[in-house]
Amino acid sequence: MDGGLSVFVGNTIIMDPECYKLWLDGFTYWEAANKRFQRFTEAKGTIKIEVIKSDTVDNYRMFMAMEKHLRNPTLLEHQAQLQIPTNLRRIYIEQYYELDPVFARQILGKKLSSRNRKDLDDISESTNIKLRSCRRQYDNFKRVFKTVEDMQGPIVKNIQKNFLISEPLARKYAAIVFFANNRFETSKKKLQYLTFDDFCYCADRMIDNWTIGSNDPRTEDLDADFDRQFLQELRELKFLANDKDASDQHKSLMFNSLKGQQSPGITINVENNFKNLSRAIISIAVDMIHSKDLKDFFIDVVEKITEPCKQAHWSSEQMSQFLKLYTSCSARVEGFQRCQVAADQSQNLSQGCKDEHSTVLLIYYWT
Repeated sequence: MDGGLSVFVGNTIIMDPECYKLWLDGFTYWEAANKRFQRFTEAKGTIKIEVIKSDTVDNYRMFMAMEKHLRNPTLLEHQAQLQIPTNLRRIYIEQYYELDPVFARQILGKKLSSRNRKDLDDISESTNIKLRSCRRQYDNFKRVFKTVEDMQGPIVKNIQKNFLISEPLARKYAAIVFFANNRFETSKKKLQYLTFDDFCYCADRMIDNWTIGSNDPRTEDLDADFDRQFLQELRELKFLANDKDASDQHKSLMFNSLKGQQSPGITINVENNFKNLSRAIISIAVDMIHSKDLKDFFIDVVEKITEPCKQAHWSSEQMSQFLKLYTSCSARVEGFQRCQVAADQSQNLSQGCKDEHSTVLLIYYWT
């Protein structure tokens, strides 16, 4: 018999990392085989396309067999059908749940429904992301949301525990769950300059400081829900805008703090814009108790704070300085501690102002 046949038998799965990436990116096995063939020939010279095609088909079959376990990673950890080394299991899971920030930005804030899944063709075309990849990512978003929405406790830890992904990736999914749960408006034209990572930052701050679990560590509620008591307490801040004496004192305290600073421009800006800006900041905080106003939080920040300051030619440094002083000086206004909010709750209000400050500054900076 001419020639020989080499056979290797084993039960440990060996997957080609490049092929796995092509599969995750939504390429068909034929498209993936052609890409691999081109790279092999450029790097190693002559090789038959049939060999590459056969290897690609084998890999794709393996991926599809493993996918049902990837959809429930805790099962992949304990099943015996697919023998995968522990370190590689975690890598495969992480890569399967990795998300494309461009695609995620398109989905952010939308209801994760079957109806919206039908619109993925348009998103695929506009983002130049393969439809298969869009569907996989969307199904991942929906699966994570459905798994943790009724769970108690910290959302990031719940995601990590159930899907065995890293904390940074879990925080991205937490942002998606948080935005879907609260239905924030993110699709308006004025918000298109904000990236998925920008919104992730904002969600992270809100989850850590404005949700039920953040303000009362004893609670077992999911921290994708805003603390309604905290939002109600924010309404106490309205006296800073409605009470003339309080508003004048607030403004005076800011002017005194600005004396001797090397940037006279901000003093002029505060003089000309304090009243309108203060009303805008307070109105956004006060109205967050209402679901519709909470939904429009980001567009309100842009229209009521960012755009007026841009028109007044504020720099990002001036904006930061103004917001820091606005927060610190408000606590010194006579009557602030006499609000209906108890003294130990005032710290929460101050934290609320600080986090609105960081959110506003980020939105302002990237305009």
